[in-house]
Amino acid sequence: MKRQLQAFCAHLRNERQVSEHTQLAYRRDLDNVLAFCEKTGIGSWGDLHIQQLRQFVARQHHAGQSSRSLARMLSAVRGFYRYLNREGLCSHDPANGLTAPKGERRLPKTLDTDRALQLLDGAVDNDFIARRDQAMLELFYSSGLRLSELTSLDLGQLDLPAGLIQVHGKGSKTRVLPIGRKAREALDEWLKMRGIGAPQDDAVFISKQGRRLGPRAIQLRVQAAGVRELGQKLHPHMLRHSFASHLLESSQDLRAVQEMLGHADIATTQIYTHLDFQHLAAVYDSAHPRAKRSKGDDS
Repeated sequence: MKRQLQAFCAHLRNERQVSEHTQLAYRRDLDNVLAFCEKTGIGSWGDLHIQQLRQFVARQHHAGQSSRSLARMLSAVRGFYRYLNREGLCSHDPANGLTAPKGERRLPKTLDTDRALQLLDGAVDNDFIARRDQAMLELFYSSGLRLSELTSLDLGQLDLPAGLIQVHGKGSKTRVLPIGRKAREALDEWLKMRGIGAPQDDAVFISKQGRRLGPRAIQLRVQAAGVRELGQKLHPHMLRHSFASHLLESSQDLRAVQEMLGHADIATTQIYTHLDFQHLAAVYDSAHPRAKRSKGDDS
């Protein structure tokens, strides 16, 4: 079973060429399923059926695993069994028809506009680390990038004179996004410093040793900025949430925000962004002809 799982991971890496982040997530989820099989005496992938997989999902949910994580795990199982069926190693899919328990929908945490400005508008030291970190923070907030998108960013994807960035998102989908003035300025300053690190490739964001910064290193730098500037926890996705929320509040254009975030389904955007309903009500009251009431209309 372990050999077949390793072969599937090689298939993801070499044939499907999925991102390293996706590979690690699939491997982690499927390793957990494999551990369950070994513990319950299931000796082959062909012997895992929907009843056992449902039992595994229930145990994970009872242990506190989120609905979203369980849905991702089931997606990994489906992908694995498609591979096993294609290779003639199996003839069924135990995840077929199985759905994750519904979880509570929580609005994502965001920074309000004042806190975002507090984070970004402070003095920046003119050195390698400070300029690099400022450029990363500005780009997260300016363009709403995912962590994986910023991690994989290469110089050829930037067009600073035009204020544009080409992003390779989920499912190898490419989108072109605007870069705000502040982010362009921060990137300009960083790129003047970048050569100090003797870059080993075309990665935009590198360490002092010249290597591309990995996801964990970027998370730690964002976290440090949050503690230093705001006295709170901060992570890249909070900046992406804040970007989407502030853009939606200002534009009221859900489709445009969906496009910029790279969401295939607009329902994801509706969940993803934090809507300021008081702001929406104020816009409605001031703009919609049916919302305006004549003076003295108290009936």
